Amino acid sequence: MGPTPSSANDRSERKKRNVKTTIQSLEHDTLCMIFALLDFFDLARCSAVCKYWNTIINKSKLLREFYAKQKQNSTDFSNKSTCSETSLKTYLEELAMEHHRFSLQEGLINIDQWKGHSVGFNQCRMKMGLILTGKGDKVMRLWSLESYKCVEEYSVPDTVPLVDFDFDESKIVGLVGTRICIWRRNGKRSIFPSNEGTFAKGLCMRYNDPEAVVGCEDGTARLFDMYSRKCSQIIRMRAGPVTCLCLSNDQLILSGSSLGSITVSGILSDQQLATLRSRITIGGIKTLCYNACSHLVFAGSTSGYTSCWDLRTMRSLWETRVSPNVVYSVQHLQSDKSTLVVGGIDGVLRTLDQNTGQVLASCVMEGNALSSSQNTYGATEKRKGRRLSEDMPIDSIPKSYRPPITCLAVGMKKVVTAHNGRHIRLWKFNS
Repeated sequence: MGPTPSSANDRSERKKRNVKTTIQSLEHDTLCMIFALLDFFDLARCSAVCKYWNTIINKSKLLREFYAKQKQNSTDFSNKSTCSETSLKTYLEELAMEHHRFSLQEGLINIDQWKGHSVGFNQCRMKMGLILTGKGDKVMRLWSLESYKCVEEYSVPDTVPLVDFDFDESKIVGLVGTRICIWRRNGKRSIFPSNEGTFAKGLCMRYNDPEAVVGCEDGTARLFDMYSRKCSQIIRMRAGPVTCLCLSNDQLILSGSSLGSITVSGILSDQQLATLRSRITIGGIKTLCYNACSHLVFAGSTSGYTSCWDLRTMRSLWETRVSPNVVYSVQHLQSDKSTLVVGGIDGVLRTLDQNTGQVLASCVMEGNALSSSQNTYGATEKRKGRRLSEDMPIDSIPKSYRPPITCLAVGMKKVVTAHNGRHIRLWKFNS
């Protein structure tokens, strides 16, 4: 058994207080001298550590001075007054995405893996410095990205299976059996009552407050208001089962099918708006991902293809066969319009160009552990990742080094993967 939520939370709070005390014990002048020695990217990262550091860096105008120097050679640069807060923020985001892309494509790869569950699990999510894992045993676990310690646990009702889940800063939302279940981060659990929350067998779930959308075996997408706990809408998506879902920011539901097409329906209109089809036969749609920044839709198929459509024109842009078999998961970092991370049954972690479909990098884990340390659930192993050449036959790599990637989530210069085993694997890409 893992630590109780209360004990884990107490330790986490004590650690946060100690870190905060250490950070604020450094004198203002000392910090200014240290910050003055950093490059632009490291300075930007330091500004995100805490409000205290952010205030010092902003008041010293170090970021603005760096930005002004970077823009001096640009044709639109006239004087330092052009360095507005908006332009500086945009530049910082572009710089961060550039470092992220370079790290995924060419950086050194360090891998940390640790035992997360007593039986195999195949789903993971990552955001806000946390990883959520589950769908195997009757528990979901929330992990700290910093310490790899379990900070919270959420039990699943004994009589129903966990089908799908996601989380935010205040709650976990899961599809359990034929019901929606909400776990509050304070430990309280709420299951939609049977007279409002039951439906045909659910296969997938996504939510965007205040609505949760469930893709069902009967070809419908059912919308639930998570606060009134009522099914507010039933949309007929297709004749066959809805195999996967994603939601856009402008009230659109995209659903995949085993026939290889994607149906686009509107929540407000309650009607099918379009069907996205590939120019070639790509097999059934196994996973979907939508980039709100570029309006591009990405899909992974049962025959190893990753495909892309522009949701504005409903046109197919590219299809790339990245694997000889199923692609289980495609994801990208929020705000990133350049790279897409893909994982599937062959166990190779691939990075693609979002705009062309070109495979930029292929990676697997090296065999031997470099070191290990103990945590509550066992040893945390440190390993190296290896980049594969284009002509390397995948079958020549032992399957123990590349177990199937059943799910992945992307963070800044890092990827977490699930493999239907007991271990969580975190890939860290260093530029």
